[in-house]
Amino acid sequence: MTSEITLFVNPTAGRGRGARAALPAASALRAAGHDVRTVVGETAADALARARAAVADGTGALIAVGGDGLAHLALQAVAGTRVPLGLIAVGTGNDLARALGLPVRDPEAAGRVVADALREGRLRDLDLGHAEPAAGAPGTAAGTGPGGPGADGGRWFGSVLASGFDSRVNDRGNRMRWPAGRLRYDLAMLAELAAFRPFPYRITLDDGAVREIEATLVAVGNGPSYGGGMRICPGADPADGLFDVTVVGDCSRRTLLRVFPRVYRGTHVTHPKVTVHRAAKVVLAADGITGYADGERLGPLPLTVRCVPGAVRVLVP
Repeated sequence: MTSEITLFVNPTAGRGRGARAALPAASALRAAGHDVRTVVGETAADALARARAAVADGTGALIAVGGDGLAHLALQAVAGTRVPLGLIAVGTGNDLARALGLPVRDPEAAGRVVADALREGRLRDLDLGHAEPAAGAPGTAAGTGPGGPGADGGRWFGSVLASGFDSRVNDRGNRMRWPAGRLRYDLAMLAELAAFRPFPYRITLDDGAVREIEATLVAVGNGPSYGGGMRICPGADPADGLFDVTVVGDCSRRTLLRVFPRVYRGTHVTHPKVTVHRAAKVVLAADGITGYADGERLGPLPLTVRCVPGAVRVLVP
């Protein structure tokens, strides 16, 4: 492995933590004998183009310094290659780093973990989800969000693809200009609760029969959590070749409010309105519903989602 590695930096992650974290991370890597090159794009598309160029030029590793959004962008550059991905997780959610047992919001410690993993060859091949517009979907769905398209028009993701009530909250929050930060999404959740109703879904698992159901949300988990530690798919293993698909059924507003706090512990899956399926391929369709993966907007359903075994190589503790 070449000693030259690439730091892929989001300067705005965690209200500026990305830019501040790049310095101690780079110092730890240089102290370990690596030549460090930094990539910061002017836009998400520009950043992705620069990251892909670094991978094509043979960088020894791509180290994402930011939150889940930047990790998601980095996956578009390294998926399907043998270039290792490292994470310096300093964003708001950091769910992919949590799933890998990596330090969170501690760039010096994360830099040392990455440096040690490079030195000792501690690498792990992980599955990724791949989402693309389902056959016959009108217009363009996946690949149009801020993360930019995958090479084939689809998008890779590492943690969870969300749809339904949670994605409607994201949609509303993204449209709001005030207030800033998490409060915006708290208010968006209250507004969606006021208008709450289950959605008619059509779900196909592994090319089986189409299931027509009323559901509050459907989450496709390559990893266990989203939203900064909400364990929506608590049993998901990103190395078993299968998704965990969590379906919250046609519950009432009162039931949703009772069940929702249990998501942080992952105990919601024992509720009778919640079912979990396992599949390598999922087709989700529902009118007026947007899909989000790793917290990034993909586009409207229907989407076809596939689990791709060993699609990315990551540096681990």
